[in-house]
Amino acid sequence: MSRPVTLFTGQWADLSIETICQKAKEFGYDGVELCTWGDHMEIDKADQQYCDNRKKLLKQHGLELYTISTHLVGQCVCDPIDQRHKGILPDYIWGDGDPEGVRQRAAKEIIETGRVAKRLGLDTVVGFTGSPIWHLLYSFPPVSKQMIDDGFQDFAKRWKPILDEYQKMGVRYALEVHPTEIAFDIATAKRALQALDNHPAFGFNYDPSHLGYQGVDYVKFIYDFSDRIFHVHMKDVHWSDGQKDIGVFGGHTDFGDNNRFWNFRSIGRGRIDFESIIRALNDIGYDGPLSIEWEDSGMDREAGAEESCAFTKNIDFKPSNVAFDDAMQKK
Repeated sequence: MSRPVTLFTGQWADLSIETICQKAKEFGYDGVELCTWGDHMEIDKADQQYCDNRKKLLKQHGLELYTISTHLVGQCVCDPIDQRHKGILPDYIWGDGDPEGVRQRAAKEIIETGRVAKRLGLDTVVGFTGSPIWHLLYSFPPVSKQMIDDGFQDFAKRWKPILDEYQKMGVRYALEVHPTEIAFDIATAKRALQALDNHPAFGFNYDPSHLGYQGVDYVKFIYDFSDRIFHVHMKDVHWSDGQKDIGVFGGHTDFGDNNRFWNFRSIGRGRIDFESIIRALNDIGYDGPLSIEWEDSGMDREAGAEESCAFTKNIDFKPSNVAFDDAMQKK
């Protein structure tokens, strides 16, 4: 194994920080990626003493901390805001629910999250960005080029000041490329970078599961953005070879419905080619954590998390530092 294997705690936020640390160690993880909801990492409380105590707690459990994640608040920086967002935001960010006020408060919270990362001794924050144009994805009624251009401009206007602050702090923001975000495939990821003038503080949290079922070449993504892969999520997904009652858009059904075209699966039980991913990560020199984001509606999560840790440690390997046929050469 060449890289630490960590557990993203976002799907475990119903458990206390002490409980999930104990379980992560029992499952075999080297560290954690703490989410900023539940009590795992509370940004409004995270002064230096709080951060030092979190690190002390992790050390007691033999765990390292490699990043923190702010998907829920990040989503609200440039989304059209509605009642869905109220359900994922702290009350102090939701406030009176006025959409622009929510977006502004979310942006301030993302900057504070960067400061918290710095207090923790980290250089990467993972999260979402939201998107002012995701609802325009299917172009009917017809969507003009100008509407899409305006959407990317709005994204850049809202995120550049955040990223400028991150750059001053020496912290990077890794967008998880994902449906509902400004970047959800290779083309939109390139366009997001262009909109930000290739801001050095902006890159990606690579998660192949969100690309595979769309038909996006998730291995090519690694090579295309070799200098922008700041963090890696290990997550699997299964999609059908044939036709289903429920297509790629999900049919307003819940995850786990076996009539869907696709569903997330425990690692090694889906269709993602992790062997090729590890080889590509080796090619680009990525030596950061492999963080397991465990999601499988049809499987016990504790069994799945333990199995996924073992699978990932087994599939990971260091690149070779010699050519295999060197031994055939005359001295």
